[in-house]
This record gives sequence, C-alpha cells and structure tokens, in this order.
Amino acid sequence: MTETTSTEAPVTIIVGAGQAGSELATSLRQQGYTGRILLIGDEPHLPYRRPPLSKAFLAGEVGLETLFIKPAATYEKLGIECLTGVHVEAIDRIARKLRLSDGRTLHYDWLALTTGGRPRKLAIAGADKPNVHYVRTIDDILRMREQFQPGKRLAIIGGGYIGLEAASIGIKKGLKVTVIEALPRVLARVTTPEVSAFYERIHRERGVELLTGIGVQALDGDEQVDTVVLADGTRVPADIVVVGVGLVPNTELAEAAGLEVSNGIVVDALARTGDPHILAAGDCTQHEHGFLGRRLRLESVPHAMEQARTAAGTICGRTDPYRAVPWFWSDQYDLKLQMVGLSEGFDRFVVRGDMNTNAFMTFYLKDGVVLAADAVNRPQEFGVAKRLVGERVPVDPVALADESVPLKTLLPAA
Repeated sequence: MTETTSTEAPVTIIVGAGQAGSELATSLRQQGYTGRILLIGDEPHLPYRRPPLSKAFLAGEVGLETLFIKPAATYEKLGIECLTGVHVEAIDRIARKLRLSDGRTLHYDWLALTTGGRPRKLAIAGADKPNVHYVRTIDDILRMREQFQPGKRLAIIGGGYIGLEAASIGIKKGLKVTVIEALPRVLARVTTPEVSAFYERIHRERGVELLTGIGVQALDGDEQVDTVVLADGTRVPADIVVVGVGLVPNTELAEAAGLEVSNGIVVDALARTGDPHILAAGDCTQHEHGFLGRRLRLESVPHAMEQARTAAGTICGRTDPYRAVPWFWSDQYDLKLQMVGLSEGFDRFVVRGDMNTNAFMTFYLKDGVVLAADAVNRPQEFGVAKRLVGERVPVDPVALADESVPLKTLLPAA
C-alpha cells in the first residue's frame, strides 16, 4: 500500500514520538508552519514523559494519563497526525520516502529523526530472564510494578540516576534493596565525590545496601534470576533485578540511510544532518553545542525540548543555533537534585549550606567563573544558579559559600 501526498503543501515527518518529537511537532505550528505534519512512534501510546517512569509512576502515585505530554485533542487541533504502533523500516533519501512496518510508503519534504535511545543491555549469562527489568517504557514499568512487593529482594545494577531512583521507590514499597555499582562511587559520571558521598549516606540510612567498585559476572537461576554473582564471586540473593547502566542512542535507521553517526546522529548547531532535508534532535544526536562550544551527546529532557525547537525553527527558515545551558534533575526520597552545566575541568569546588542537612548547593568554578552547580532541595536558588552558569558570571567563592549573602546579589546588575 502506498500513500501519496499533495505537492501543494510541504510534508514534515517526525520519526520518534517522545519528548523531542512531540515538542518539534507543536513548535512547528507555533512558529507558523502550515504544511502537513506526521509524528510516527513505535509504541502504541501517544508521546509521554519518561522521567516519571522511575519515580512517581513506578511508585504507583500517578496514573497513566498523567504521563502524556499532550492529549489527543491537542494534536488534532494542531493538525498533527500521530501514527502510533508502527516503525520506520528504511529511509530512501533520493526519493525522499519512508517505508513503514505496516507496508505504507510516505513522502517527505522534511524529515526529523527524534529516535531517542534504549537501555544498554547486560551482556552476561541470565540477563534475558523475565525478572530482569530495564527502565524506558510504560510497559517496562507496568511489568516491574507487579513484582515490587513488600519483602522482595531487589538488586539494582547501576548507581546512576535510574538505579538510585528505583532504589528509593523500592525502599518506599518495603523491598530489601541492594545497589551494585562498578565504579568506586554512585553518580560518579555526573558529580563530585562529596555529592556522591552525601547520596550514599542517604541511601544507606534508608536501608539500601550499597556495593561499589564491583562489577557483575552473571545472573544465576533457572526460570528466573535468584542470585546476582559479582566479579569477586560474591552472591547477592535477588527476586527482582533492575538494570540501569546507560543509554544507547537509536541511530540504526540513520546509519542505514548513510547519514553520519558517531555516538549519535551527527548534527550541527541548527540540528541539521549532512542531508539538507533531514534533521535530528534529542538523546539520539551528537551535536554542536553553541553554549559549551564543543560537540557532545546529552541525555536530558530540557535538551531534547530545546533542540527540537531549534530544529523546528530551521524547518521554518530561521537560523537560531542551539545553545541552551544543559540541566538535569533527579528525585530520590524527599530530595530533589537539580544540576545545571557540566563541571568537567573545574578548579574550585564550593559548598553553600551544610551537606549534613538535606538542603545545600555545590558550585564548580573555573578561573573564578561558575561552570556548573548542583542544588539539593534549593529550587529557588537553583533558578539563580542557572543564570550564574548561563551568563558565565565571575564570582567571589567566599561570597558564594556565605549563606548570609543572597545568591541573587552575585548576579550582574541589570
């Protein structure tokens, strides 16, 4: 079956119905695009938010309907066609056509790849057993929730955001939780030893057993995993295993089409690939970042949304490069961790507040300028921190640490 389209109006097809895809589609309309928009997703659901999956949705505190970014009526009102439960099998760049898994062929004038990523799988024995879970989709969490029963032994492989968020929900649900991290400390890829130590203390105080600096050798058991075998031979009993060891960008479709791929679909600061009719945005991109001044891949909802808006602007004829300051967050127990900027290369570390309490900030400086900041339960001051980082403000480290000095007074005068 072949679908043809009118030559009078341009057609934009967005492949990937996640946060970036939804934002790109609606941004096109907001920026005046009047052509046809098709949003294609391989899950049966409309675009939904993924951050709550390992937080409130796993805990059963919110329902499915709260996850959706926008209701179906909004897409209908904006004239955005959502094709769910179908995936793109191939891109014909010469003919500018897509072949779908249901047999359809679609023409495009603009193609945007917002394909996101998938959990990195464990390449060890037993990793395919039914009580081994990954956190990425609604269906993943629905399967996990059935098994999160009081008294069950939960083994979490990976001490990053996903692993620690799942641990906090496990404790809340009355499970016996063990977190296994191959690196010497939790959150090692995103923060300092001091902040890692704070979170390790919090989790241990809540009852989590933390095993750091040790890898996993195998997952033992017959029909299901009942033991996690560590690299040194230690055996950790488990009824449920959750794996959070990183994300793999979904680049296969782009690579098969001959687009440049290098730890992500390579795009410039306007979200353009090497093909003048194809853009990409979100977790799947290796992009030129205007603010950071270098090429990298980011995994963050704010990044996905900002880059999607840039891509929409490019389609609409604008030339505003993507340069938003990256920021992230994580909810664990009653703690909200908010992080802005990237701390790589800092030469001074400043603490504002008392790290023995559950409300403080940390700042990362380079040559007296704030590169990045972490805020634990300091949402108002975090807003100021975003400006300090975004405006590359030189600050006095002593004043930064002094809570009697209002943080906003360190911003430059208007």
